[in-house]
Amino acid sequence: MFRRHKPSTPEHKKDFAVHGATLPGPQNDRRSFFNLSQLVLSAGQLRSPPILRHSKITYFEVEILDAQSKRQICVVDKVPPSSTLLDVKHKFHKACPQWNPSRIGLRLERNGPYLKDSVSIQSLAVSSIITLYFTDLGQQVSWTTVFLTEYSGPLLIYLLFYIRLSSIYAEEESMESFRHPVVHLACFCHCLHYARHLLETLFVHKISGGHTPLKNMIKGCAFYWGFTSWIAYYVNHPRYTPPSFGNRQVIFAALAFLMCEAGNHFINVALVQQNHSGNKASFPSPTYNPFTWLFTLVSCPNYTYEIGSWISFTVMTQTLPVGIFAFLMAIQMSLWAQKKHRLYLKKYNMGALRKTAMIPFIF
Repeated sequence: MFRRHKPSTPEHKKDFAVHGATLPGPQNDRRSFFNLSQLVLSAGQLRSPPILRHSKITYFEVEILDAQSKRQICVVDKVPPSSTLLDVKHKFHKACPQWNPSRIGLRLERNGPYLKDSVSIQSLAVSSIITLYFTDLGQQVSWTTVFLTEYSGPLLIYLLFYIRLSSIYAEEESMESFRHPVVHLACFCHCLHYARHLLETLFVHKISGGHTPLKNMIKGCAFYWGFTSWIAYYVNHPRYTPPSFGNRQVIFAALAFLMCEAGNHFINVALVQQNHSGNKASFPSPTYNPFTWLFTLVSCPNYTYEIGSWISFTVMTQTLPVGIFAFLMAIQMSLWAQKKHRLYLKKYNMGALRKTAMIPFIF
């Protein structure tokens, strides 16, 4: 009575295709297995994960003794071989907070030289235990503070004498006396000299982060400030007499002073540029600037120009205090130049060049 209608095979496949179904079958299974095999083969050979091996690091133990009594102060343990002496100082400061790293002096021997902060601990080690002797260097100040303090003082002190304060000179003489043009020129040259030093300290020189004892800064300030007061008192005195040869002497000395100041500046710039470029394997060579050609004759032309400035200032003002100051500066800078010259000879092998330290062909 009722008939059962069976869907035909094509229509049944069509319905599966419309609904996105996939017909199961042995052919599809074989194709899936083939794709899986290709994927495994393309992945390459399976490797076991690498075994992590921990390298054995030898740590050092730094024993710090008092240089006077040989008493043990502390022991810094677990110091890596790559550490420097500055790292040891910081760990020492953590153990003994009363000593700042800048005032810690460490030596291998009680009376030996102080070790630099950049020294590697591994280079000092003979065994796993390193013994160092401690000395308190006292209150320390940075080199930038030292230079700024030493150079700013003379600049201000000279100006106080130049305006002739009533507390320094007699008020009647200060108001009535005529000032020779060399007095104004000397004030300009003196201020220019120390202003150049201040600006080069701030913007030219690459000063290291080292420190020096506070007493050294006090000595330097006493020297520069004291001589500036003596020089300024005589040059700006109401009874000051001009040079013997008049304007010719003044103009000649002023031009020589300005040339030496310019040469000193260009030498300092050349030295900084060489250090900044990283070319430390050769001695500083002259550039296209004529002021740097003095490098071909002396090892320290900046000291040569510095002494030339003060000799010119002595001739321009014709005063005894300036001459004494120039003489003392020449002695000090000759010692610095000789020390640096020996270092250059050892480092750059300059024996064949036959240069002198500061004065061409002489010294």
